Amino acid sequence: MPANVPPDPERLAEVLLAPPIGWSSVQVLPEIGSTNTELVARAAAGAAHGSVLITDNQTAGRGRLDRTWTTPPGVAVACSVLLRPPAELPVASWPWLSPLLGLAVSRGVRRFSGLEVLLKWPNDVLIGDRKLSGLLAVRVQTPEGPVAVLGFGINVTAAAEELPVPTATSLLLEGAPTDATELLVAVLTELAELWRIWLSDTEQVAAAYRVECGTLGRRVRVVLGPGREVVGRAVGIDAHGSLQVEGPGGTKAYPAGDVIHLRALE
Repeated sequence: MPANVPPDPERLAEVLLAPPIGWSSVQVLPEIGSTNTELVARAAAGAAHGSVLITDNQTAGRGRLDRTWTTPPGVAVACSVLLRPPAELPVASWPWLSPLLGLAVSRGVRRFSGLEVLLKWPNDVLIGDRKLSGLLAVRVQTPEGPVAVLGFGINVTAAAEELPVPTATSLLLEGAPTDATELLVAVLTELAELWRIWLSDTEQVAAAYRVECGTLGRRVRVVLGPGREVVGRAVGIDAHGSLQVEGPGGTKAYPAGDVIHLRALE
């Protein structure tokens, strides 16, 4: 089993702070409760656009709907990035930030490892049907206007017994390289490029996400609450980022915030 080598802050800064990527700062912490929670607090205090926070020991990670996601120290990386969209950006573009992050992670992992990676709407990155990475996008109101904190976690060297759920996987288990530093370089490079595209052409990002989303075309169960669920075929993602499901009553759109669980049935 490969050793758990922490991300290299010097290598990350060398690549990610320079043009054409140009993030404003990269900090690697040996341990933190949650990179997203910390960066949200820093955003409220005026942290700069392009601030990047990384750890391989996140002790209180949170996902969508405040679900916990923790792994032993050193076997996964967690990273959050602070983005300050221009004030004139249409509000309708904001829901596409989470898909944008998903694209960056999937493309970065593919570029780094050569693995076939799929996106599961709304916030997972899969190898086959196993979860490799989870995503969380948070909108934060600050005195300077709204900002976004985009966070992701990737299982790198986790053995099967170290994963938080049996339906997860890691780069190690998939037989892929496990260099956390170069993995982060690949993902954060993709994120910088997609961010530039998104600022001028949200639809280009949306179209790319639809192509890479493995949820589309499959029969799914959409759980909306206790005793409330819909079974149908996922047929599209609308302009607002909502999943369109064709069921017995026709095609309806479900925003990510309304969906508690999404399960593929085939």
